[in-house]
Amino acid sequence: MRPLVVVMGVSGSGKTTVGRLLAERSRVAFVDGDDLHPPANVAKMASGVPLTDDDRFPWLVSVGRALAGARTEGMVVACSALKRKYRELILAEAPDASFVELHAEPALIVARMEARTEHFMPGTLFDSQLRTLEPLAADEPGFRVNNTHEPEKLVPEILSRLEQRNRR
Repeated sequence: MRPLVVVMGVSGSGKTTVGRLLAERSRVAFVDGDDLHPPANVAKMASGVPLTDDDRFPWLVSVGRALAGARTEGMVVACSALKRKYRELILAEAPDASFVELHAEPALIVARMEARTEHFMPGTLFDSQLRTLEPLAADEPGFRVNNTHEPEKLVPEILSRLEQRNRR
């Protein structure tokens, strides 16, 4: 069975970069969860307005359905999945999914966000995301990794940990 993985964390944590590389190394499809947002959500975030749970819930169901539709071939999705209830919505659609939470010091994440030029999420929403984040709990399917290294060094660690989880 190929992996179904959600690379999660706050904006600027490296979800897309790490997720793409993880998918490439796993030989599965990559989907940026941002691409599954309805236009109204994108417009709201682009204008600096944080999304509400009501905005997020249909989007999270779409993320779960994308994963569920890839059960046999595998998939990696980059998705913030900041709260446990968000991850539960994804798991309701794709119960075999695992989460990889990317963590880094806020100063490093802010520097990454300031270096981006083509992303709709403004840095002003970073504090809102940090306040919203509920780190992955020990009873959830997945693990947290410190994303302070180059993705090429981080992805082998993630693959190894995913393999260990699948052997249990």
